[in-house]
Amino acid sequence: MDLADKLVIAISSRVLFDLRESHEIYEKQGIGEYSRYQIEHENEVLEPGEAFPLVKKLLHINQLLPEGKGVEIVLLSRNSADTGLRIFNSIEHHGLQITRAAFCGGRSPYRYVGAFGCHLFLSTHADDVRNALQHGFAAATLLPSTRAQTDTDEVRFAFDGDAVLFSDEAERVYQARGLAAFAASEKAAARQPLSGGPFKNFLLALHRLQAEFPAGSGPIRTALVTARSAPAHQRVVLTLRDWNIRIDESLFLGGLDKGEFLRAYGADVFFDDQQHHCEAASEHVATGHVPHGIVNEK
Repeated sequence: MDLADKLVIAISSRVLFDLRESHEIYEKQGIGEYSRYQIEHENEVLEPGEAFPLVKKLLHINQLLPEGKGVEIVLLSRNSADTGLRIFNSIEHHGLQITRAAFCGGRSPYRYVGAFGCHLFLSTHADDVRNALQHGFAAATLLPSTRAQTDTDEVRFAFDGDAVLFSDEAERVYQARGLAAFAASEKAAARQPLSGGPFKNFLLALHRLQAEFPAGSGPIRTALVTARSAPAHQRVVLTLRDWNIRIDESLFLGGLDKGEFLRAYGADVFFDDQQHHCEAASEHVATGHVPHGIVNEK
């Protein structure tokens, strides 16, 4: 048995469930008290965390496809199996079909992202996310959000372009020489496809899953939400065409704040490389910071 025909997403226990109380004990009193607390409360059900609504929607897709296809959610946790028992008890209580996990006893679980064949890793631990990105995997640090859960089974992903779906080659021009030089450079290179960024393979995996459904009727929708505007839009459109990837919606905002547009789109999660964009977006939708590219080197 393997997971080759599935979209595989790895999540940490702290994005799946609300572990703020126990994490505070760990931070203030250490691993011993944390372990004691988790064991004493292992039969108390954990409340949903930031990624819980997204995970629930993704697992619902499996009801629409033959066995062996669809979505696999893998739990990657710094807990030990002993302290992780509360997490699996909560998974069972909430009826989530999550059966695979790596409990790493205090060490970083990012090492198992590749072993499980994961297309995406979501965590609250920024160092684990950076390590996964450096090893070529799509990963994001999920920010606390005040967003309301969307009332549809459709899963809506939204992506920034440069340094997320695409490389940061164009962003480097903007950072070094300004907006006018960026626009001129992108117009001149309009027919030269951009290199892939850290989320290209995840987008490809989403595209393959979308192809399991008749056009326009699938449970997954994608959107590009970028600060680019004309004429810098052309290179993006032609790059996606070169990759043979369909994006359902493309928003070229010319520097406008993305939050209201993401709320109007109804994103279940939005991925961006710039921390301040993520913090603004998190007021409207669940948001993952992708610490990749030149703006995260400063």
